Amino acid sequence: MFHKILVALDHSDSSQAVFERAVELAKTNHAELMLLHIISPIDEGVPTPVYPMPDGLYPMHHEALLQSSAQLFSQVEQAGLDMLRARDAAATAAGVRCEFTQHVGDPGTSICEISQTWNADLIVVGRRGRSGLSEFFLGSVSNHVMHHARCSVLIVQEALVPASSNA
Repeated sequence: MFHKILVALDHSDSSQAVFERAVELAKTNHAELMLLHIISPIDEGVPTPVYPMPDGLYPMHHEALLQSSAQLFSQVEQAGLDMLRARDAAATAAGVRCEFTQHVGDPGTSICEISQTWNADLIVVGRRGRSGLSEFFLGSVSNHVMHHARCSVLIVQEALVPASSNA
């Protein structure tokens, strides 16, 4: 029986299925949910960090770049919080005790650390089905969590589109 379920969510299409499965498990087990969103520096749409530099040839350009980067990051952060608030409201409406948090960092490592700190007994995470070079270069969050978590892990597979045949 599970009492504390950590749900790793992102903005992917499969995130809704992950959320629904977690709510279903929480209702069945009378468990509470922790909805988690990780902002990863390598995610699409997240601005590349810009570091202050000493006065150069174009200090005004650098300052504008810093401001632009901070504004873009703020938008990414707000979008994550909006998604978490909407899912929190949906879980609460379904009768599930719920809370949420958002962090910045490596998703796999962060999920494992937060699950341990929060004393989760189950992590629910999605899998996009990456393989080969894309998994090598982009990594697999679900694979990392499966091998490093100190509690049970449920991986919700994204529906795979069958290859079309030329018959």
